[in-house]
Amino acid sequence: MRRLNRKKTLNLMKELDAFPKVPESYVQTSASGGTVSLIAFTTMAFLTIMEFMVYRDTWMKYEYEVDKDFTSKLRINIDITVAMKCQYVGADVLDLAETMVASADGLAYEPVIFELSPQQREWQRMLQLIQSRLQEEHSLQDVIFKSAFRSASTALPPREDNSLQPPDACRIHGHLYVNKVAGNFHITVGKAIPHPRGHAHLAALVSHEAYNFSHRIDHLSFGELIPGIINPLDGTEKIASDHNQMFQYFITVVPTKLHTYEISAETHQFSVTERERVINHAAGSHGVSGIFMKYDISSLMVTVTEEHMPFWQFLVRLCGIIGGIFSTTGILHGIGRFIVEIICCRFRLGSYKSISVPLPDGYINNHLPLTTDNEQKICLLRDK
Repeated sequence: MRRLNRKKTLNLMKELDAFPKVPESYVQTSASGGTVSLIAFTTMAFLTIMEFMVYRDTWMKYEYEVDKDFTSKLRINIDITVAMKCQYVGADVLDLAETMVASADGLAYEPVIFELSPQQREWQRMLQLIQSRLQEEHSLQDVIFKSAFRSASTALPPREDNSLQPPDACRIHGHLYVNKVAGNFHITVGKAIPHPRGHAHLAALVSHEAYNFSHRIDHLSFGELIPGIINPLDGTEKIASDHNQMFQYFITVVPTKLHTYEISAETHQFSVTERERVINHAAGSHGVSGIFMKYDISSLMVTVTEEHMPFWQFLVRLCGIIGGIFSTTGILHGIGRFIVEIICCRFRLGSYKSISVPLPDGYINNHLPLTTDNEQKICLLRDK
């Protein structure tokens, strides 16, 4: 009984077989068919490898929504070197809510040498080159997102030389927590002191000749500190041409949630525009000498997610490549053979033109030369 059931099942499956089976005796091989098959297999192998490389790659997906988190604090990460001694400069933040955040809450003042060592200068040159490429090729930002935590640190390396030169600059580094409203982080002459109507700096005790706001921004970011992420102002260096010079940076901060296969963090991207001018009250250019970073928080939040092609989609695309090449090469080969056969058949018919041959009795033989029956049948069928 089991054998009968198996036979019935096999017979049923044979009846459902929809794929045509051509006996080998009916298949005729040719050099052109072999050439087309070789080209087809080579193309399939090449496209399969390329498709596998696409399958292994990932891409970043950007989604936008309204930022509803307005109660949390915003972290500002700062590493700036000013070409003035630390006792002459002061840094703080004043936001639109009239809240002042003093630098003592998280910033450190470190006396350093403003001129970089050869190794540090090479690091800065490389960072500036990356910044210029990021401005031209925006897709490189996706590569930086995907390689975060795996790439080398973007922090300024320590000096490799033991210079005996006395410190002539002040490195202000650390982080501050501020409200998520527009504000102004600034570095100017004198230490900040509280004031009922805002705040002020003790600049009267500093000689005007000591003003020098040449500076270098080794790092400036907002939100969680992520190693490997390069921000727009990292590596920036400005040299003041006058004692009374103001440097302004207008920053728009965009909250960003980053989800990759390496990390998951909440950070902030930002765009920046720059302006610098010399303070000259006689010429109508008013203001205070210093470095001013005016930031504003965007109401939109960006979610950046790293995505990968599903395996089933890779299989569907692979089947489409193989089937499409088979069908296309078969059609092209058939059309080519058809054209070649028509040309060859007409060439053969043209070679059998009527020839007048004089006969002894005065008649003329104008019949066509005899051809084989097979050639006549093939040509007639092709003409039809």
